[in-house]
Amino acid sequence: MEEWLGQPLFVRDGQSMVASPHARALAREISAAFDHIADAAERYGKTRQLKIIRVSAPATVAMRWLIPRLPSFAQKCPGVDVRVSTVLSTQPALTGSFDVAIRRGVPNGGQFQALPLFRESNTVIASPSLLARTGIKTVEQLADQTWLTTETRPGDWESWAEASNLPMLRASRTLRFDHYFVTLQAVVDGLGFGIGPFPTLEAECAAGRLQKPFPSLCVLGSTYHALVPLDADKPVYMRAFVDWLQSVSVKGDTH
Repeated sequence: MEEWLGQPLFVRDGQSMVASPHARALAREISAAFDHIADAAERYGKTRQLKIIRVSAPATVAMRWLIPRLPSFAQKCPGVDVRVSTVLSTQPALTGSFDVAIRRGVPNGGQFQALPLFRESNTVIASPSLLARTGIKTVEQLADQTWLTTETRPGDWESWAEASNLPMLRASRTLRFDHYFVTLQAVVDGLGFGIGPFPTLEAECAAGRLQKPFPSLCVLGSTYHALVPLDADKPVYMRAFVDWLQSVSVKGDTH
């Protein structure tokens, strides 16, 4: 293999042989491919005993909306293994192998069956401790507070202010983070006020980690869909999972 690659894969370190930087880089690149091969062999081999559903979802939706609801699917279909992989909004829209992808919008090309799940509704969110400390009662008082923003969700605050008939409302200070799940943690920790998507964050509010100081002031956002490859094998448990996804989405919209 070293001769074929033209690079050393192991080098001597004292009395031991260790992987070279080229070998470590190669391992990182090909490990995902081996994982896909192993997964395909497990799923489509002669001894198809495991019932596996691979779900790809944006990180925040996976952590805050999908995973907290999975125990109810496990009760419904106890023999099915749901494996969730996450993507960032900065990554290409659809990568990797999956049985169901949860994404904003519907991709072009007609390669997927697109089933609507829920439409986001965005409003101001804050930690209970921050609300108690600042005593915020009116929207105008937000101008004296720190606003938390996200590079991957530009314009969230401006859209909300315009929908609240206060298009000129601005913060005295802003903090920007690269990804929304980082911003969300900063909100939970009381660093400032943020804009939160619902029903994705309903569980956070129910657990008391977040509050909506102005719940009636919201702006509609993107619609999330379950995308199922048209050429995918659709066993009974797969159809049951898609039906379950839609049923919990309807429940989430009623919060």
